[in-house]
Amino acid sequence: MELPDYWLHRPVAESGHEASFDSLFARSLAQGPNPLIHYDLPVPKWQFLCHLADHTGLALHGSGDAAITEFEPRQANDLSEFGNRKAVYAASDGLWAMFFAVVDRTGVVVTNACIRLVDPAGRTGEPRYFFAVSRDALARRPWRSGTVYLLPKEGFVGQDPMRFGDHLVSIAQLASVDAVAPLARVTVTPEDFPFLADVRGLDDARLAEYSQALMTGQPLPG
Repeated sequence: MELPDYWLHRPVAESGHEASFDSLFARSLAQGPNPLIHYDLPVPKWQFLCHLADHTGLALHGSGDAAITEFEPRQANDLSEFGNRKAVYAASDGLWAMFFAVVDRTGVVVTNACIRLVDPAGRTGEPRYFFAVSRDALARRPWRSGTVYLLPKEGFVGQDPMRFGDHLVSIAQLASVDAVAPLARVTVTPEDFPFLADVRGLDDARLAEYSQALMTGQPLPG
């Protein structure tokens, strides 16, 4: 099974840093509630965040607000039933959460996804990504420094796998109907986000066409 080439692959991570990631997270939690993690490791932050999401059972939430002490459920505006309810939303993928931290969505239409192909045996493949903003906004470079919050995954539920054309995919979206207090937080900059040059600019008037292409495995409209 394969997806169209506009779906991005996760960059290759350096191996051998898992123990350092775990140690940094544990030391940070010992400082008290919701500490700002002072990242001082010699590998990109996205690898740290992806490790936490992939291997420690955390939910991640990206924001431009660096001082959130509790996330309250809010009504979302999404095309899917799962993503269009009153809830706290988070990601089970570090890079997807980073995107929401570094893009300033004020007056900007954002189209994005993080999925994994599911094979007939129920196994999931590597994560694949799509990131886009309004074409006019992209020209203005709507980037900012932001914060990725590390949340306990208890109370969150994942979105059920769904069909994207001929493919069954798992979506890295989580939702909690209850308020959630973060465990810790990490500052990220646009330069920390490895897909910054791969964010696409889309015509807002054609969003329905783009969504249809994404969900059916077709080429993107020109």
